[in-house]
Amino acid sequence: MMSSFINMDFLRRIFFEIWYFRNPPWDSGQTPPELLALLPGLTPARAIDLGCGTGTNVITLAKMGWQATGVDFSARAIQLARQKAQKAAVQADFFVGDVTDLRVTDKVYDFALDLGCFHGLPLRRRADYVRELKRILRPGGLWFLYSFLRSGLDESALGLAEADLGLLLADFSIVSRQDGFARGERPSAYFTFQKK
Repeated sequence: MMSSFINMDFLRRIFFEIWYFRNPPWDSGQTPPELLALLPGLTPARAIDLGCGTGTNVITLAKMGWQATGVDFSARAIQLARQKAQKAAVQADFFVGDVTDLRVTDKVYDFALDLGCFHGLPLRRRADYVRELKRILRPGGLWFLYSFLRSGLDESALGLAEADLGLLLADFSIVSRQDGFARGERPSAYFTFQKK
């Protein structure tokens, strides 16, 4: 059973590596307005983007005065992120790493950002993600999460179900929630959580 999980994780990683040699549909190169609306109300400190892709939002954070770090399991995405940061003349750290095992950083962060990583993780890996997030985020720190929403018990579907929020609410309080639709079709939401 464990070997099938490992094989699925390996295949998932290969899928993402291949996409980053093209133009993945989730990597728009634009920081979403929901994040841009939130940031002016925060004092720049240390931030991490979990599943940062090609670094668009890490670069935005760095330009706004944050000490910004990006983590993604795609080596190709991180290579592109470093190139984009250099071209934008900003200082940012980028690491190839697994968001469910963040040994690539020993820092504590004031702000964590995830625009579509958590909702793509297999359900069996989400508790590991939350454990690592709790470890690296300071008490009172904010976690800004964008996720597809799913209904029912279809565990194979991407997204966060209302029942999944229980995993998060043990250690985080919801500061805000903005529901909408991804590409006009799929239910989604922006959440701002605060670590208890």
